[in-house]
Amino acid sequence: MPYPVSLKDKVVLVVGGAGGIGAATARQFAAQGAKVVVTHRAGEDKAQAAAGLLATLDGGDHAAFAADVADTPTLIALRDAISARYGRLDVLVNTAGFTKPVPHGDLDALTDELIDRMFEVNWRGQFAAIRTFAPLLKAAGDGLIVSVSSIAGISGAGSSIAYCATKAGIDVMTKSLGRALAPEIRVLGVSPGVVDTGFVPGRGAEFNAKTAATTPLKRVASADDVAAAILACATHLTFSTGSTIIVDGGRIL
Repeated sequence: MPYPVSLKDKVVLVVGGAGGIGAATARQFAAQGAKVVVTHRAGEDKAQAAAGLLATLDGGDHAAFAADVADTPTLIALRDAISARYGRLDVLVNTAGFTKPVPHGDLDALTDELIDRMFEVNWRGQFAAIRTFAPLLKAAGDGLIVSVSSIAGISGAGSSIAYCATKAGIDVMTKSLGRALAPEIRVLGVSPGVVDTGFVPGRGAEFNAKTAATTPLKRVASADDVAAAILACATHLTFSTGSTIIVDGGRIL
């Protein structure tokens, strides 16, 4: 097998591809010759953002489709669209997710509705995407799933207790599916610490600077740092499955 593995003409689906980590991932896979499909939520502004991302990608035959991980019928429609256009899928990258900061000691603020929505999107949504696209990935013979987790799932310190729990759940899911889907599909996770995106509402330059000062590598991650780890799962870590790769500059130490 050539090393690193070539991604030329591979079909890669980045769920949540219009977000910070998702967009960086789409760019890096496209730069390696892959055909990239990104998803976006419904709405004209979301569609325009996805179209703008496609315009920045190297190569051609990329596509953007509306889909919602919390709405399985939209994922099935997406699978049908990918099958019709490309006839295959080689890599699924799950980057969709959301959070809302809730102090861990404020138990009343972590309402049933917020807990349910957090699990619906961040855990059930990732599993639903995997369940939907597993047949296409299995047919490829060497399919790959990469789910974006967080060190919050290890440390228990994050934007909310529910968010930490969903990410711990993704880590367990990665182990379980790494075993269940082998050998046709490899399943890996990538677990960032703080990333310089707008993902967590209310966190900006001041928060990042304080975090960088207490991180061994003295900076927070960029979206490209995380995307590079996701790309490595496809190009270099070809004998790995069921594992989660930490990309946090030593934050968890």
